[in-house]
Amino acid sequence: MIRTFAICCAALLAASAPAFGQARSNGRLASVVDAYEQFSRRVDPLTSSSEGDRAALRRLPDASRDTELAQRAELVTLRGQLERVPTRGLNDEDTLNRAYLLRVINQQIENIDLDFGRAPIGNGDGFFTAGDYLAYNTPIQSADDAEAWIARLEALPQYYRQNIANARRGIETGYTQPRIVVDRAIETARAQLGTLEDTLLVPFAAMPANMPAAQQETFRTRARTVIRDQILPVHREAVTFLENEYAPAARAGLGLRSVPNGEALYRYLVRSYTTTDMTPEQIHELGLQEVARIRAAMEREIQASGFRGSFADFQRFLRTDPQFYAHTAEELVLRYSETAKRADGQLPRLFATLPRLSYGIRVIPAEAAEGSTTAYYSQGSAALGQAGTYWVNTTHLDQRPLYEMPALTLHEAMPGHHLQISRAQELGELPYFRRNAFETAFVEGWGLYAESLGEEMGMYRTPYERFGRLSYEMWRACRLVADTGIHWMGWDIEQARRCFAENSALSPHNIQTELERYIATPGQALAYKVGELTMQRLRREATEALGDRFDVRTFHDELLSAGAVPMDVLEARMRAWITAQQRANR
Repeated sequence: MIRTFAICCAALLAASAPAFGQARSNGRLASVVDAYEQFSRRVDPLTSSSEGDRAALRRLPDASRDTELAQRAELVTLRGQLERVPTRGLNDEDTLNRAYLLRVINQQIENIDLDFGRAPIGNGDGFFTAGDYLAYNTPIQSADDAEAWIARLEALPQYYRQNIANARRGIETGYTQPRIVVDRAIETARAQLGTLEDTLLVPFAAMPANMPAAQQETFRTRARTVIRDQILPVHREAVTFLENEYAPAARAGLGLRSVPNGEALYRYLVRSYTTTDMTPEQIHELGLQEVARIRAAMEREIQASGFRGSFADFQRFLRTDPQFYAHTAEELVLRYSETAKRADGQLPRLFATLPRLSYGIRVIPAEAAEGSTTAYYSQGSAALGQAGTYWVNTTHLDQRPLYEMPALTLHEAMPGHHLQISRAQELGELPYFRRNAFETAFVEGWGLYAESLGEEMGMYRTPYERFGRLSYEMWRACRLVADTGIHWMGWDIEQARRCFAENSALSPHNIQTELERYIATPGQALAYKVGELTMQRLRREATEALGDRFDVRTFHDELLSAGAVPMDVLEARMRAWITAQQRANR
């Protein structure tokens, strides 16, 4: 999973660049793409600043509804301009750029119309954790960087107030999160009261050595003043709002279909997250098929381990035997580090091109760990001198089995999220809206596909680790069942829990945390399996078509060379590549 600031911004917002770097673009198309870039850089300063836009480092997104509606009008204008660009005479890349940008703009307009900004609260996070996220991902390498961070701190209270207003609109229109999600959010927001000042000062912990100590202390003093006088008061207001206004208005049903217009909301989310036209019913059935397939493979690994007993007996063995768990947080982090370095050493066998940007491992802060997943990734920025980060949870050590660690590390770090996202950031020949696209089916589908590469990399050394990989794959298959069950079929949490409890080795704590996440973020969990199955199918097609001329390193380079595109675009591109490879090898 990737932890981003997306809850605070339009989910499909992206920026773009005016030149494509191949054959020169159609002039009219380039003009529209340039206009879209300027729009995107203005409304999404976080993406823009990650590309080195110094002015954007001082700003936060404007989350007000009035601003969002004004942005909608601009998007409608851009859509009209794009539609008037004739398709005849466009080269292949321009044809893709025109069609894909039109798709992005249409989804952004629909996103605004459905008003998802009314629910700015997630599973243990939300608008009130935006500052924390940015603090841990903002390096200070100059006095200008320090001034920019203080400016962002000064902008944070307004961001809080805009999102509180959005949440009130959600209350008025009947679109709120259920109580199970709200309680976790309140728990996090309360915990932040004791940690927020220290967290927001994190960027000042490592300032450049050539900056005088007195100047460093001046920056810290100014930041403390902003935090104490402006941010902490509005954070207390947010906690009071969540406790006294939002919690009493929490929706009764868990499923999104229980809110006004919920059916349309969920259909949109299914479509946008999976980038397919699959219905909730079709996705649910796919989940059941995958559960049956993976369960059979798990039974084979139990047999290979020499264990004698039922599937439930094996689950109990894995969940309770001390050999499968670290005894200290320090030991757990060391095991993650060793696993990550083993994976790094195998990458050249599967990839001809590796990203230049490095990544590191960090522990999820205590105030956020309780409601957090086992691990997640946050992207870095070469322009800002920020490495990617593989965040790991060191709470509940008896719920963090070591046999799951290889699959988890391959997904979140290398060759999963860090490799794919960093490669995309380095695709300077592509428009910016494609380099920074975040199609969940591609990004999370790649992460799950990366777990399967562990077999070729020799990462799964025992039947227990192979079972752990299958357990993680089962987890994603059960997501198809549980997410559609909750949000489309009206299941309660116990019905959704059953698939995980009966078919995976996931700990009870992790299952609960995950279920709360699906409830809070409908549809997102569907993208993993849909994306992975598409990539696996394309690899099989390429292997069968090319035979002994198939080169997995070339295949992976091509798969990642267009950015995180929708599934239909990916399939068309890869099948064209397969055909070109066949012709070249005749």
